[in-house]
Amino acid sequence: MSAEGQRPRLVDVAKLAGVSMRTVSNVVNDYPHVADATRERVERAISELGYRPNLVARNLASGRTGLVALVVPRLEMPYFASLAQQMLEVAEAEGVVLVVQQTHDSHALELKALEGRFGQPIDGIVLSSTTLTDEDIARRRSRLPLVLLGDRVWPESVSAVAIDQVEAAKAAVAHLFSLGRRRVAVVGPGVSGGSNARWRGWVQAHEEAGVTVDPALQVESEGISGEHGVAAGVHIATAHPRPDAVFCFTDWLALGVIRGLQRAGLSVPEDVAVVGFDDIPYGRASNPTLTTISPDRGQIAAVALRSVLDQGRVTTPPARHEASWRLVVRESSG
Repeated sequence: MSAEGQRPRLVDVAKLAGVSMRTVSNVVNDYPHVADATRERVERAISELGYRPNLVARNLASGRTGLVALVVPRLEMPYFASLAQQMLEVAEAEGVVLVVQQTHDSHALELKALEGRFGQPIDGIVLSSTTLTDEDIARRRSRLPLVLLGDRVWPESVSAVAIDQVEAAKAAVAHLFSLGRRRVAVVGPGVSGGSNARWRGWVQAHEEAGVTVDPALQVESEGISGEHGVAAGVHIATAHPRPDAVFCFTDWLALGVIRGLQRAGLSVPEDVAVVGFDDIPYGRASNPTLTTISPDRGQIAAVALRSVLDQGRVTTPPARHEASWRLVVRESSG
């Protein structure tokens, strides 16, 4: 605390360290051309006084707001709630404030977010879209730094972060085949359309295992919630012949499928094995616990946010970033 009993100022640090205010500013902003002994003296003064830089003033001086928007479909979806938590932690470490918005799968709201219309100035956007098209991206006017998330392939004109959805889904289904399962159903919206990356992974796993793809094993769901999964589980339980395993597009669906199967009197995994995708926290405490594909959300959050911040500092070409994932085997696959 400064001598006046008020919040310590940059001038107080400079006085205690015996350097100029410019030198203190250089240390705070991590400029490289500061002698080690001087940097150590300034940092010691900062620690002793409890000085905290005025981020608002710093951002104003640099022409930046210190605000980055994260736009997701719904925070009630466990995957996006977990992603937002990870990104909040990264934002704090990077010294920026995260503004979280929901679009509720509205095309109009996603277009608004795409153009950076948030009612306040921001430095960049991380957007997970369910409705935007390539044409929407091509018509974008905003020059704000942008990174897109999701399981689709975005145009090369924009930066994006994703895992290899096809390979991850293929690994999930191959795991079921390795357990001796042969009738592996796939559950999700748009499973018969052929465009979904997770569906393509299901198909490729069949091809590599030498198992014929049965169209009857494609179980269409109206959405990706637990309720949609329950309906799919009941349908699977009454199918003839019945699948002996199920791969679901999301964990939320998978947990619903398990409940639907259990309501029909079947046991998981003894009668039907189930694998999900996303590794949401609820799957670690369900009965049985859920085998799943676990994207590295921490890596996704860090790469996406730093990509936005880097775009704001220097002119960088759009880039495609691939995050890691792993198969987490739990009780639902046996």
